[in-house]
Formats: sequence, structure tokens, C-alpha cells
Amino acid sequence: MGTELKNEFGKVGVLFGGRSAEREVSLMSGKGVLEALRSKGIDAHPFDPAERSLAELATEKFDRVFIALHGSYGEDGTLQGALEQLGIPYTGPGVMASAIAMDKVMTKRVCLSQGVPTPKFVALDAKATSSQRLKEVAAELGLPLMLKAPHEGSTIGIARVESEADLQAGFDLCAKYDDVVLAEQFVKGRELTVPVLGSGRDARALPVVEIRAPQGNYDYEHKYFSDDTQYLCPAPLEEALAKRVQALAVEAFKAIGCTGWSRVDFMVRESDNEPFMLEINTSPGMTGHSLVPMSAKATGTAYEDLCVEILRAAKLELKPAAVK
Repeated sequence: MGTELKNEFGKVGVLFGGRSAEREVSLMSGKGVLEALRSKGIDAHPFDPAERSLAELATEKFDRVFIALHGSYGEDGTLQGALEQLGIPYTGPGVMASAIAMDKVMTKRVCLSQGVPTPKFVALDAKATSSQRLKEVAAELGLPLMLKAPHEGSTIGIARVESEADLQAGFDLCAKYDDVVLAEQFVKGRELTVPVLGSGRDARALPVVEIRAPQGNYDYEHKYFSDDTQYLCPAPLEEALAKRVQALAVEAFKAIGCTGWSRVDFMVRESDNEPFMLEINTSPGMTGHSLVPMSAKATGTAYEDLCVEILRAAKLELKPAAVK
């Protein structure tokens, strides 16, 4: 099997680390993916874009790459564009879908246009929003509300605002990370996530994972390092609700043009079990606490086999033009 996979994939680069605020998580994801691929006999090599020029991707003569980068310069379409130029097939969504998904505001707009519900929101200028405007938004969306840096992930640049007195501090925190601050209606209820694999008609949702963090605080520490957070997979949901959330995940995945794999996050409102899509992650974590491997495991798919499946779907979005 090892020789077969080595011949099938050739020389593989695992891209991890990078320059975003999520570098630490990406290093953990990439290490896991690299070890998994090598355990299958695949000729896999580490590549950190923060330490090496992207020009070296061409000189390394990789036949394909596994993107285990998170956040800016890896998950936002910029790297995908460079790989298209270099003609190196890569895992996950292409340039457009990656760029849209990296912007939580644009993701909401696109998904709403396709009938995927998302919490009410207002996009605010990080440098030109007055305290009066913040109060108006709070009155419009209600308290508590969420403030987010829409181009970050891993719960970086996010604040839950409980009272009007906390508005400015929460806004200032998010404004450190972005030129836009997303003010979002707070949905009280259950936090769910759904991995989606495949493309087009073949896109399929994996089992739903429910996240139960201490005091509902699923922050950076509880997401990646704490053992206090509970993960329930498959989530203990009524079958009809589970299927609805999975269907919405696939719809959101398709709406922004995702291919290969992604993970779609939801809140299900406590009062009426209505699901609301929060965001789409086009290069989800692959650490020991990560949710895509957990969901795949519930179907009998081991971490190593999941990595191989994702790698097998690596491709180029654009067809090379004929040389005249």
C-alpha cells in the first residue's frame, strides 16, 4: 500500500506554520498531517512559508501539496493563487471560495442569498465607528452580542459583550486585528460543527459534532489546549435536526464554491431549535483537539486515512492555458 500511495501522489509538500495569528495551531496541524502521510508511505516533506520563499515550492518540484495553514496567507486565497500560477495541485477550496470564506461578512451575505440562515449582523468600520453608533447597533441587535474580527479564525479577535459599558472595550479588541468589526446577534443555544468532504454533487456531510465548553466559553485555550471542553460526536440531536444541519452545511459549502473539504460552524437556538450558520473554515484544524478528524472517526475513518482522502482530492482550479 505504501509503495502504491507513493507512486500515486509523488512528492508531497505539507504547508504549515505561516505568518498568521494562527501559526501555533498550524504548526500542530501540519505536524500531525506530515506524520500521518509518512506513516502511509507517502513521500511527504514539511514546508513553512514563513521560513522559506514560495519560489522554493517550484524548485522542490512538489507533485501536490497539503495545505495545513490557517488564517491569512494560507487560508484566504492568496496562497491558492500562487499555487495556481505554479501549477501545483493543492488541497481544499480554490481561490474564490477561500477568499470569501475568510471574510465572515461576505460569507454571510453569500449564504443568505442561497437561503442559509445566519445571525443578524452589522459590519462596522474599525477606524471610524463612534461610540454612539456602537450603542445604536447594540439596540438593533440586542445584548448580549458578539463582536468579531471577520478575517481571523481560531476565536482570535472575538468578544462577547454583555452590557453597553463593555461595547467599546470589545470593539477595540477586535479592531486590533482587522479594518472591519462584525457585530453579530448572540444566539443562545448549542454550538455545532459539520465537516463536509467532496465537491459538487458528491459533497457530503460527516457526523455533527457538538461543542460544550465551560460556561459556554469556547475560546482559544479551550479550543486547542484544554481538556475541559466536551465534544459529543455524533451530537445528541433529533435525527431530523441533525439532517437539517448537515444539509445546511452542504448548502453553505456549495454556496461559496468550496471543494475538497471544509468545516461549517453553527449555533442552534435554544428556544426553538433553529440553526444559524456562523462561518466556514476552508482549512480546518487537524490537531489532537480538532473536530474534522473526530467526526471522521465516528464513521470509522482513521486520522491517517482522512489525510490521504483529503490529499487525493488535491487539484488545480484553473486549467493550464495552451502555449501559443
